[in-house]
Amino acid sequence: MIASLSGRLASAEEDSAVIDVGGVGYLVFCSGRTLRAMPPVGEAVSLVVETHVREDHIHLYGFQAASERAWFRLLQTVQGVGARLALAVLSLLAPDELATAIAAQDTASLRRVSGVGPKAAQRIVAELKDKAHAVSPDIAVVAEAAGTAAEGSTGEAVSALVNLGYGRSEAFAAVAGAARDLGEGADVGGLIRHGLKALSPA
Repeated sequence: MIASLSGRLASAEEDSAVIDVGGVGYLVFCSGRTLRAMPPVGEAVSLVVETHVREDHIHLYGFQAASERAWFRLLQTVQGVGARLALAVLSLLAPDELATAIAAQDTASLRRVSGVGPKAAQRIVAELKDKAHAVSPDIAVVAEAAGTAAEGSTGEAVSALVNLGYGRSEAFAAVAGAARDLGEGADVGGLIRHGLKALSPA
């Protein structure tokens, strides 16, 4: 099994790249995020790789970081999510963004991915909410800091930021940070003000 590749970038397409390793070209399917991080053709490149062996093919999937590969594997444990759809999710959402979306139960962010409808988005959130900590340990910290994002002061603060036009995931992350900084007993107003400060450009 191939776990990593280091060589020269021979070519890059919309969803794949060819890595020249000692004169052998390996076709590697990649997320848009990984492809955008690629160097110019001819320059050195290193990828962590997931190898899929099937009766009729061997496919290589490449990632710029092990965390992205871990999410690629985890996403495919969800019913109806295959390799191509997992890559599409990771093309739009970085691992930390995906972790936050799942912690926030933010199906809207997942529905932005081509091929992910309402039911699929709900399945991803429901099936991964208790598994995500295995690949993103910080997700537990975020979830604990912001509660369920549906109850108490944190939930009200998240709702207020969403009503102001912020996405649910970014509102959730901002309130989680505010809850950590302000500690237990922080009121809604304080959470909102602290969250807005985090969301406002410096």
